[in-house]
Parts: sequence; C-alpha cells; structure tokens
Amino acid sequence: MASILLILTFFKFIPEIAYTELEEIIARGELTVITRNSPTTFYEGAEGDSGLEYDLIKGFADSLGVKFNLVFADRFSDILPTVTNGYADFAAAGLSVTDNRKKIVKFTLPYQEVTQQVIYNRANKKPKTVADLSNKHIEVVAGSSHELNMKQLAKEHQDLQWQSNDTSDSDQLLRLVSEKLIEHTIADSNEFMIYQRFFPELDIAFDIGEPEQIAWAFPKHNDDSLFLAANDYLKKIKEDGTLQQIIERHFGHTEKFDYVGTRRFIRHISTRLKHYKNHFIKAAEQNNLDWKLLAAAGYQESHWNRRAISPTGVRGIMMLTRKTAGQVGVKNRLNAKSSIFGGAKYLAHMIDRMDESIPNPDRTWMALASYNVGYYHLDDARKITKKLGKDPNKWIDVKESLPLLAQRRWYKKTKYGYARGWEPVKYVENIRSYYDLLTWEVNKSKPAATPEPPSIKIDPSAL
Repeated sequence: MASILLILTFFKFIPEIAYTELEEIIARGELTVITRNSPTTFYEGAEGDSGLEYDLIKGFADSLGVKFNLVFADRFSDILPTVTNGYADFAAAGLSVTDNRKKIVKFTLPYQEVTQQVIYNRANKKPKTVADLSNKHIEVVAGSSHELNMKQLAKEHQDLQWQSNDTSDSDQLLRLVSEKLIEHTIADSNEFMIYQRFFPELDIAFDIGEPEQIAWAFPKHNDDSLFLAANDYLKKIKEDGTLQQIIERHFGHTEKFDYVGTRRFIRHISTRLKHYKNHFIKAAEQNNLDWKLLAAAGYQESHWNRRAISPTGVRGIMMLTRKTAGQVGVKNRLNAKSSIFGGAKYLAHMIDRMDESIPNPDRTWMALASYNVGYYHLDDARKITKKLGKDPNKWIDVKESLPLLAQRRWYKKTKYGYARGWEPVKYVENIRSYYDLLTWEVNKSKPAATPEPPSIKIDPSAL
C-alpha cells in the first residue's frame, strides 16, 4: 500500500505534457478550414471537389499527413469571426491582406495578387474615374475589402454612395449588374477574369487602389506552430513551381476574353446544342467521358455544325480526318451521331494513350492537344519540355514547348518535325473555356438543391 501511495505521489508532481497546436492537429488527424463557394476558392468540378483554395488546402493537409474538414461561410462577413472564435483552424477563402484585418488575424505569406476593379454593363456609359460613380447605384459585398475601399473613397468623394450587401457574393452582384438591376459593383481581378465569360455584357471600367495580396488568415495567439508550418508549405510550393501550376490549372484558360465568341457560344447552346445533346451524353457515357467536355470539344471543332468541312478535308461535328474516321468505324463523317460517337471513341483513346505518369487534369488537356496536333507531335513537345528542365507531365510547361515545334532550330531536332504548335495550345484553352461556360449554363437550369448541413455547427450568436 505504501508503495502505491509513493507512486501516486510521484506522478502527482509530474507536470502535464503541453502539446503545440500543430502536434494536436497531427494527433487528431484533421484540419478544419473555413472557405467559401466560388470559382476562385472551392467548387465541384468534373473531377470532383476543386478550386484554387481547395488544392492549396489539400496540399497542406497532405504535407502534414492529416485529413481536412471544410466549413463554408454563409456570408463573407462570417469568415474572420469563425477563425477568431476558434471554430476553424484558419481561413482559406481568397482573403485580401488589409491593415484592418491584420488587427484581428495574422496572415501567411501571400500566394496571389489581385486588383479591385469597378465593373459596369457594356450597355451603359463607361465610367472613367471615381467621380463618374457619383449618384450611381453601387453594391458591394459586406465585410469585404471592397467595402473598406468604398469607405476610403467616400472620404474624398462626398457624392459617392453605395450599399453593403450582406446576402450576396460577388457572382450574385455581377449578375445584378448584368441584368441592369444595379449599375456597378467591385470585383477582384481574378474573380472577374472567370466571371466575365459567364456575364459577357460586363466589362472593367477602371482599377481602384493598389494591388492587394491574398493569403490565409490565422487566429492571433501565442502558439505559432501551425501558422509557421503553413508558411513553410506556401514557401516550398512557390519555390518548386507547384503554386504556379495550381494557378494555371484554374486561371490559365481565362486570360484572354473573346466577347463576340462568348456571346455566340451562349446563343448556340440554346439554338444548336439541343439537337445533339443526347448524342453527346450517350457517347460520353459509352467512353467514360464528361459529356460537357466532349460537347465543348465538338464546339471548338465545328461550332456544332454537322455539315462543317475544313479546307484540309476534315469534316463533321467532330471534324474527323478520313483516316481517323476509318480507325473509329465512322463511314459517314457528316452524320451527326456517327461523328460524335467516333470523336468520343477517339478522344477516349487519346486519354488512354497518355503516359500513366501524367495526372489529371493535365492528362485530359494533353489528350485534347493530341486530338488536334497528333500524339507524336505532342510527344516531341514533351521531350523538348524535358530538355528545357521543365516537367513534361504538366500542361503549364508543355504548352510553352508546343509552339517551339514551328521553329526550325527546335523541330529539326525532333523525330516528327514541324507542326503548328501554337494551334493545340489555343485549341485546348478554348475547350476549357467552353467547358466552364457549358457547365455554368447547365447548372443554371437545374433546380436548386437542398444544401447539406455543414459538418461543424456554428453558433451565430458567437460570431
């Protein structure tokens, strides 16, 4: 009995082991991160969950060897309170670093830079200065850095008035401008670059303020272990090129906007696609493809014109060559169903033919490039990419090498010689844009789904 008392007395004076925040997260095996639904942060894509912030969060969680749990903010103004009140480990929601925000949270190293832009409807007169916004109907997202900028501008322009909208995100306010229900809103340059394709009536009036940096936001407390780990991760992916590859994946195809082409495509969705949609759906199912991707490729080929014929002799909706048509069993290339099913079979074959080491979505982009320029020319471009010290498995690097196939000093060193290598680059980027637009239009027509409750319950009174 005495020995037991002695042991208990001994353990009584052993201090409790203190774990760092990082150690606790690794022990429980999960990160909790608050974000928001947006094309620049998180969305459901063809390959499942996607988005710039999603990819960054996943990469960070993988580097720690833990899973991650996402909490979605109903309102932009909820994001930072959720972090400061301890309902999330940090926020990854496309947040701009501002002096006001730095008073309540601490920011990691930045991973993107954006500029705030005044947006207007092309049907209206373009404002050129802040003074031109006087007495206009302007709405901005409540709690955003846009609201902070408007407050600052109002000090210099007394006639400047606006409303802070607590129930709408940037995409909803852009839609209101598109529908002429409000005159202007403010959007970040990366967001508008994506949304402009969905709202082609909109354009940039002018930039306001200096470029802002985007970063993750952490609560302010004495334990910096998780914060420092996040900084180390962001620094590493910036230095090894992973960050640039992620940015290209989500924004690379949005850099050039074709107003006329976008309006034409949206019009053709309602006037032409309806005649061939079922063929695209069935052909895609048969070949394990996304029908919207197949339809986007068909539009790039022929603008969904079943009688299309090029000067080089390719023809039909999927613009098959005589040789390719023979390979996939198509006898009449001008028959819409035959062309679509043949094109689907050939695209699936190109995807299967890609090197197993190429991950998606890069695998799909390279397969589409092969559909356009040929497998062997793509292979030449991948070899050039490797010679240049870049990654032949990443589309962001290969698309820089493809145009070199048109330069003699490069193509003379390849096995298959000259090719108009700039064409497959434009071809793939166009299909990516058409795919995004088509997905947007299809989702618009769906009945609103009942959202699933978040995995973590947040007490609104605590925010």
